[in-house]
Amino acid sequence: MANESRPCPCDIGDRFDYGGRGQEVQVGHIKAYVCKPSASTDKAVIVIHDIFGWQLPNTRYIADMLTTNGYIAICPDFFVGQEAWKPSNDWASFNDWVKTRDAGKIDKEVDVVLKYLKDQCGAEKIGVIGFCWGGAAVQHLMLKNPHLKTGVSLYGVISRFEDKHSLLHPAFFIFGEKDNIIPLEQVTLLEQKLKQNCKVDYEVKIYPGQTHGFVHRKREDINPQDKPFIEEGRKDMINWLNKYL
Repeated sequence: MANESRPCPCDIGDRFDYGGRGQEVQVGHIKAYVCKPSASTDKAVIVIHDIFGWQLPNTRYIADMLTTNGYIAICPDFFVGQEAWKPSNDWASFNDWVKTRDAGKIDKEVDVVLKYLKDQCGAEKIGVIGFCWGGAAVQHLMLKNPHLKTGVSLYGVISRFEDKHSLLHPAFFIFGEKDNIIPLEQVTLLEQKLKQNCKVDYEVKIYPGQTHGFVHRKREDINPQDKPFIEEGRKDMINWLNKYL
């Protein structure tokens, strides 16, 4: 039963009515959603889901969008079979739930996915994007994985890796001005720390009036006032990938 006095601040938003153009495959010990463009390419993007898991239609929609822009896109189940968060869950139990799904402990899964992309898909230039929980995972990977070329962290939960800023690869950080999960003070501090410690290209961008999840959990037809920012965020993400892959 959801705790009505403490509802989940990480709202699922507008669920996309979307089936996906790709297919589900087994990649080593995990399942993954894969979509490939019609023309062959050696560029791929790993899509890291949010707390609502790898099967959320919204996330698959973004994976397919990457494919229409010429990338092989793969969205693995980084919870490795454990249940995704449900909006009906009791928010009071969230901290215990997330402890068993650490965004900084996905390296084994990433290695398996990288091998699959190289061996089965012919990918040589590989980047990563991630949303919320997945955005924090992107920051982790940009700090330590030498095999990725670049990353885009969309409203990644900064507090998970707030003391680490020596990025190995160019990274783009997307935040909403009105995000009730990631206060602007945290974003400002992240920017300051990156300025002091980061030797590679990076960008931190705040989108006016936007709430948590706006790039993939808001539908333009339901939120016309947000449509320009949703589209801008997606375009910025693609442009960054195009620049570094």
